[in-house]
Amino acid sequence: MTVPAPVRVSFAALNINCTDSDALAGFWGKALGRPVSPGKVAGDTAVDTAGPESGPRMIFHTVPEVGTANSGFRPVLVTEYYAEEIERLTGLGAKAIDEVSLPEVRWTTLADPAGNEFELVTWLSA
Repeated sequence: MTVPAPVRVSFAALNINCTDSDALAGFWGKALGRPVSPGKVAGDTAVDTAGPESGPRMIFHTVPEVGTANSGFRPVLVTEYYAEEIERLTGLGAKAIDEVSLPEVRWTTLADPAGNEFELVTWLSA
């Protein structure tokens, strides 16, 4: 029997390229109720998603042009206050793209102000 190697990595940050790091970090900071801070690299802005000391962080890099390829990587937010959060997030500048409702789960695909897609999910009680 082979002994698995110890895990020596952890998820530290999600890097997001955008044309205005301050504006997009401001959206995500408000959406998650987290502080926005300067990134470690000049021009970057960060949002602490699990607390300032523990990360992971969202790091926004200002670039002259954002590519159009879909990476297939989407943040997923979960809430018990689905309708209220849809209203709050769209009020912050998100756009609802698609909604799916199944007997046990409901989710909406949204896009942040820069067009990056994310999901808002709620579990339905039976």
